Amino acid sequence: MPRLAGLIDGYRRFRENRWPLERQRWTELADGQSPKVMVIACSDSRVDPAEIFDASPGEMFVVRNVANLAPPYETTRGLHGVSAALEFAVTQLEVEEILVLGHGSCGGCAAALTGQFDGAEPGDGHFIADWVRLLHRARDTIRERHSEATAEAVLEMELESVKISLANLRTFPWIDERERDGRLELHGGHFSIAEGKLYLLDEAEDHFRPVR
Repeated sequence: MPRLAGLIDGYRRFRENRWPLERQRWTELADGQSPKVMVIACSDSRVDPAEIFDASPGEMFVVRNVANLAPPYETTRGLHGVSAALEFAVTQLEVEEILVLGHGSCGGCAAALTGQFDGAEPGDGHFIADWVRLLHRARDTIRERHSEATAEAVLEMELESVKISLANLRTFPWIDERERDGRLELHGGHFSIAEGKLYLLDEAEDHFRPVR
């Protein structure tokens, strides 16, 4: 229980320090949410979007998963958690922007690049293998340029994961329609843990530029 106890200590600090300052905000949020931005981020414990963007409660609708991936649009019935979050954010909350946020030292991207879980059987990491298969096309291209999974190769995989997710987002008809008529904007970003810097993707030039 010591780790949970640490979280409880954090909750007590929240109640003592932040809750009084933002009580009116929380009261308003009790009636509903209306964020204008959705963030698709990695589950990695080091890259909390609320921390990176110094966001207040209710500002962002966030979905987090291994390697900050958006899957392509599928019509088969199933347990499509990320797609459900996208549908809710876009068609119900009517967010105006979606940011796919990659990050440095991403274990999911490294696993995709090295093939660490390739061939895994049920109970032995196959969930991870199936999920990061979304990156295999980019992985094969990167492997042609790099004989080993160097830091540079992993960084390329991290940046490609953002581009792949943006391409997959545009396969959703209700996302594509809204982007085309100007109701929705899509963005890509990468947060360098080592530098504490955010880079945004310029899709026209296919280049990530640091935010100044």
